[in-house]
Amino acid sequence: MDLATLCLVEATLRTRSVRAAARLEGRPASSASAALRRLEAAISIPLVRREGAMLVPTLDAQARMERLTEIAAAAKELLLPGPDIDAPPDSLLPQAQSPPIRPMPQIPLAALARFSATVHAGSIRRAARMLGLGQPQLTRQLARLEQEIGFPLLVRSRGGVACTAQGMVALGIAERIGNIWANLSQASDERFRKSARTWRLGSVIPFGHESDIARMLAALAATWQRQHPRQPLFIASTTADDLISGLQARRFDLALLDVDRFPAEFDGTLVSRSPLALAVSRSVARDGEDVAELLHKLPIAVPSVRSGLRQMTDLYLASTLSAAERARLTLVEVDSIPVIINLVREHGHLSILPEQSVSRIADPPVLIRLDARFRQSLNLVWPRNALSRQTAQAVMEILSAVESGPAASSPDKGAPDRRTAPRV
Repeated sequence: MDLATLCLVEATLRTRSVRAAARLEGRPASSASAALRRLEAAISIPLVRREGAMLVPTLDAQARMERLTEIAAAAKELLLPGPDIDAPPDSLLPQAQSPPIRPMPQIPLAALARFSATVHAGSIRRAARMLGLGQPQLTRQLARLEQEIGFPLLVRSRGGVACTAQGMVALGIAERIGNIWANLSQASDERFRKSARTWRLGSVIPFGHESDIARMLAALAATWQRQHPRQPLFIASTTADDLISGLQARRFDLALLDVDRFPAEFDGTLVSRSPLALAVSRSVARDGEDVAELLHKLPIAVPSVRSGLRQMTDLYLASTLSAAERARLTLVEVDSIPVIINLVREHGHLSILPEQSVSRIADPPVLIRLDARFRQSLNLVWPRNALSRQTAQAVMEILSAVESGPAASSPDKGAPDRRTAPRV
């Protein structure tokens, strides 16, 4: 099956006329008739019946019309210039400059699937082996696809292949077409990954809307939508351990982790480091009180051991107290930072939290900053392949701009009481 056939059939069913569809698609009427017969044979379903001079879509055709329309729109979108072509939208061109009808090339859906497989494999050689093709054959097919689409899709190097900026957009569209066709024909094609067009970023759970992580993720989502309108970004939050297992299971394409160490099978880069502090209710904090006394006097609210923050809390306690002293501590494990903050503010507990994030909440607790060994590190982590690396670079460009923007240096709200914890 190919895109020209699907576009011709969609136009035929929409206009209920072979001749009108042929005119719209810039093809001979015989091509539209042949396309209709080809698709009916491929899906084993009659699509039209004749009533006089008019073609009437069957009920089966009407049930599939929405998906055909989606494929036709995506196919035309595939031929649009990519993001690094500075051209005004067609709607801004004078009517006289409207481009002539460009017939849809006969791009096989198999060629789009092989393009997708090549990108995900990271090299033409690996993709050819996976697909059971010869490397020269796959190379020729990819070159023909680039010729038909009208712009380069891949950058080839000794290390493998990576998408051009236009290729990244085309990849999302190609995989969307594959998914729609699988639904339309009720065929399962494992070469197309479900929801592959949407990039899935997993993140540690923000402490609240005031937190640095929430601020970064909101800015990332808004900026990504503007810069990559055809490549949605889905963001989900969970614990560090769940994020790592999600990367391994391919539930996430990238992950924002609050740990310094991650499995060697992934690549990663540091996004930010922020100081941690002991957070104590103003009602129980006393000037000059020893930190060890506070730790023993107050219950300590901690997140679960699956979180990076808990790992840093355990490291601080191990560095500050002896094993016998740690055995006498009262730990209250709550896997919700908002609940932990309320335990500190309203119920006389103590916790170790990121200083900047807590300082922005209304009526913040007393914050006793820990020394520089104890910081929350945020790392962006991704699988080791060229496509994930490209996406990670795009995410990092946005996050770097957020970190260096005006909000990063704005004064904290609430003017919390800050103290420095002595080294023990």
